[in-house]
Amino acid sequence: QLQFVESGGGLVQPGGSLRLSCAASGFALEGYGIGWFRQAPGKEREGVACIAINALSEDYAESVKGRFTISRDNAKNTVYLQMNSLKPEDTAIYYCAAKSRRYVCSRKVDAYDNWGQGTQVTVSA
Repeated sequence: QLQFVESGGGLVQPGGSLRLSCAASGFALEGYGIGWFRQAPGKEREGVACIAINALSEDYAESVKGRFTISRDNAKNTVYLQMNSLKPEDTAIYYCAAKSRRYVCSRKVDAYDNWGQGTQVTVSA
């Protein structure tokens, strides 16, 4: 079982920024495509961003395009999600997920078989 440590969540005012990190433990993240997902209370888990192996492709949900940026630093074995211009509707638990040899990224939940524990993001005045 792969392990991730997600961090960077917290409470932020509308319009603020956060950077989430997903650090892999015990395996090399460079061989995996990564997705960031979120789940708000009472809602289904949705994919907000994904990045393929070697950053060959990226994709974003329409609701976050232009505000969120996914990136990977294989040397640090970490994937990031930079979130700017945050809105109250971005409030959710954010999860990173991994799938080996994914050369085209996907924002579908069932495309991934390794999940982190999640980090809470709350956007509120």
